[in-house]
Amino acid sequence: MVGAGGLVVSIIAFAAGAILKWALKNPTQHGVNLSTVGEILMVVGVVGAVLAIIIMIAANIRRRRTVIDDGRGNVSRRVDSEY
Repeated sequence: MVGAGGLVVSIIAFAAGAILKWALKNPTQHGVNLSTVGEILMVVGVVGAVLAIIIMIAANIRRRRTVIDDGRGNVSRRVDSEY
């Protein structure tokens, strides 16, 4: 669940960055360039999404799948976790 939650947060950060970058009419207020803040949020969103996907893939690789065949056609499958 950590990877999926991180992916959601990354998408939200990217969306907020895109809004700050392209949807505002006056990007500079009180000495802060909101367009630049939007670009930073979009970069953070992309990096966070990539890391979240890597975490989800790594979590899936850690699972072991065991297949037991008793020789008479009976096959049982089991997924073991290493948590």
